[in-house]
Amino acid sequence: MSLRPDEISALIKEQIKHYDDVIEQKDVGTVMTVGDGVSVIHGLDNAMLGELIEFPHSVYGMVMNLDEDSVGVTLLGNSDEIKEGDEVRRTGRIMEVAVGDELLGRVVNPLGQAIDGQGEIHTTKTRPIERIAPGVMTRKSVDTPLQTGITTIDAIIPIGRGQRELIIGDRQTGKTAIAIDTILNQKGQNIYCIYVAIGQKNSTVAQVVQKLKEGGAMEYTTVVSASASELAPVQYIAPYAGCAIGEEWLEQGKDVLIVYDDLSKHAVAYRTLSLLLKRAPGREAYPGDVFYLHSRLLERSCKLNEENGGGSITALPIIETQAGDISAYIPTNVISITDGQIFLQQELFNSGFRPAIDTGLSVSRVGSAAQIKAMKQVSSTLKYELAQYEEMKSFAQFGSDLDAETKSVIDKGERILQTLIQPQYSPRSVEEMVLTLFALKYGFTKTIKTDKISDFMSGLVDNMTAHHPDYVKEITEKKVLSDSLIENLKAAMKTYVEQFERLQKAG
Repeated sequence: MSLRPDEISALIKEQIKHYDDVIEQKDVGTVMTVGDGVSVIHGLDNAMLGELIEFPHSVYGMVMNLDEDSVGVTLLGNSDEIKEGDEVRRTGRIMEVAVGDELLGRVVNPLGQAIDGQGEIHTTKTRPIERIAPGVMTRKSVDTPLQTGITTIDAIIPIGRGQRELIIGDRQTGKTAIAIDTILNQKGQNIYCIYVAIGQKNSTVAQVVQKLKEGGAMEYTTVVSASASELAPVQYIAPYAGCAIGEEWLEQGKDVLIVYDDLSKHAVAYRTLSLLLKRAPGREAYPGDVFYLHSRLLERSCKLNEENGGGSITALPIIETQAGDISAYIPTNVISITDGQIFLQQELFNSGFRPAIDTGLSVSRVGSAAQIKAMKQVSSTLKYELAQYEEMKSFAQFGSDLDAETKSVIDKGERILQTLIQPQYSPRSVEEMVLTLFALKYGFTKTIKTDKISDFMSGLVDNMTAHHPDYVKEITEKKVLSDSLIENLKAAMKTYVEQFERLQKAG
């Protein structure tokens, strides 16, 4: 059967009539279901993954699922007034965040909007929150130290600019304290800091901001907060938004430090989203792509080579363990992505050894490449001596008669531990650490009672700064202990030990 010309003409006219409808369907959709911060939309055939979608009542959503007949969108605002049958539109823009120097000293949400009551942030720059990490050829190996101000870390588990070092441990073991101390210690180091708070109480974030203000750190810090009261989609985008803010400075050749506190809550927010979007749960109820969730975030931390500006992003992700189990799903994921981990132990924390860092389980895969030479000279044997001390201490519990060598190892270990104990929010300078570890290395603490080590060390630093400023200046400027400086330091410390002991006897 053949079609007559007039029938063909009628069919073409009918198709042309609905052509605009087809185009419209690709950019406009209809809400099929909405609830729990997630909406399924019919239409939007041209929608892109991560694209912003405009709902009625000035609510926006982000495309997360691209199904055959529908699009899964997570809502970034109040969904109470959105109902089935509402019309939604594409914006053609991938999810982005405001960036620039205007964000320094401010507390913002993951959309880059100010939430600190100090007025709007006036910046015209934005960046997509998702970006492919810099390639191998644009990177450079990590070789510049990022000083945390914490002796245990800078001496035994050093962190370099461009490294990703995981902070892991049970709740209430001091994970956030280490991150805040590190930010406080960047004063005058020409490093921009970003603190990303995910799923925390607003009061906790306010306390952190107050501590940063008191330490004069907010002038070079941006706080990105997605609190526990926020929707899961907002918590999900928070670390990516923080990273995008940092990448603006990275591309200007600047050094950036980002703290993600914490990625355990981020994984939970993503699981919530995924289950609401009807993605199949896998191991331990997490979807199979949860590894990709954190790997694509942390791979964006890097040190760029000189041809690409030479900037760096150093990441300190935080993960919370349950009863010290670092072999659980999310901890093992992030351990395998990062360049080392700082493991905090509840037992050490409860025993008064703070920061409660387990030097046996903690490691930095960059190692001494991220240390100045002076620090290497005084700290090279510390990890071995602490391991030896732990072994001998457990051995000593079974016998009362100890030989002189065992006693010497235990004695030295106890003095090292006392030196590593450090109050919260009081980071130490590199010179201070080098001087105290020098005193340990060359045996100037042998005659000092263990409970007096802390007083001895603080007095030693004050004495050196006051009476031998040229020695301290040489450490600062040359970053190496020359033979002549070693001899001078030994003579000065010998005099101080005698002085300290006389004062102890008189006291």
